[in-house]
Amino acid sequence: MSLLLAINMLDEKIILKKYDQACECPITAAVGIVGGKWKPVIIWVLMTGPKRFGELHKIISGIALKVLSRQLKELEADGIINRKVFAEVPPRVEYTLTEKGRSLQAIMDLLAEWGRENIVGAN
Repeated sequence: MSLLLAINMLDEKIILKKYDQACECPITAAVGIVGGKWKPVIIWVLMTGPKRFGELHKIISGIALKVLSRQLKELEADGIINRKVFAEVPPRVEYTLTEKGRSLQAIMDLLAEWGRENIVGAN
């Protein structure tokens, strides 16, 4: 019985170790920050310049307000975007890419090119 327990524990350690190795992969780390359905779109839209929350919501059709808000908070926490609040009535908030966010330009351009060639143009 104790041997079986030891084998199960060994299996668990192997699984955890494999998971830890996957998390150390730079691709996994990058996709964890800028991956998903909406984050690349938000980054793409902000590549053209600063946008207010309402502008982002109008430009990105199909995104719920709550989802947009959460995605913006996550991108800000990861250092991809800046959120600037202007002391006005009503309050105005503007989102821009940080230097780290702007460093994604070449990658976003390649993704857009790939999409045009392989998805949009393929139809």
